Amino acid sequence: MSSALSGLPAYGDAPALAGSSGMGFTVVDLPGCSIRLTHPRDALARIYAHTDDGPEPPYWAQPWPSGIELAETVAGEEIAGVRVLELGCGLALPSLVAAQRGARVLATDHVGEALHLASVNAHRNRIRLEVALCDWSDPWSAVAGAPWDLVLAADVLYDDGSARVLAGLLPRLLDRSGEVWIADQGRRPARDFLDACRRWAVVTSTDTGHPDVRLHRIRRRRVSGGAASFDAARARIPPSLSAEAQAGSK
Repeated sequence: MSSALSGLPAYGDAPALAGSSGMGFTVVDLPGCSIRLTHPRDALARIYAHTDDGPEPPYWAQPWPSGIELAETVAGEEIAGVRVLELGCGLALPSLVAAQRGARVLATDHVGEALHLASVNAHRNRIRLEVALCDWSDPWSAVAGAPWDLVLAADVLYDDGSARVLAGLLPRLLDRSGEVWIADQGRRPARDFLDACRRWAVVTSTDTGHPDVRLHRIRRRRVSGGAASFDAARARIPPSLSAEAQAGSK
């Protein structure tokens, strides 16, 4: 599979956006759609200049490979009408693609500035998108809408503490018909996170078009005698969403 990163300045500042001081844009071409992302031009410089005693760097403000690969996966699915939640959305590229393809999407992040820019990008791309603040230690906005058909997250496993909190949150967001898709760039906390998820779920990990990014699909385990209700509930979402997960965990 070709990578969505082809021709994309994912690790460089985007060109300036006319009329918007300090802002740039990146055009992400995906199967069947194209998204124009407005984002701060100096995001990478601010991230690399971060010191331990400084404010949290704007990791959310840069289009990273994991988010782009997750968006490419979403773009290849028929998800019209599916209820989708994105956690730690940042620029919300996967959410924007899902919404453009007809899903009902709530994009969440604990950074208000990220949600503002996600809304701006939704407006400029003529996409209907809902956004909400969500701190994983008090995730009321995410839990209130549960169970979700599909939960998305990209590049959120970068520290042990947040990965542990996320592992505890996910079971609260799904019933037996829902799935989680997490794209990760091989960060160290991912192994313990996935092991924790395997206590209650089937985890299937696959390669993506980017050599460093893997996609982890997580779904609840079947329970004895529950196959009929499981299949009936899964009828809410396209069968292709879980086709690869049916093969079991790797």
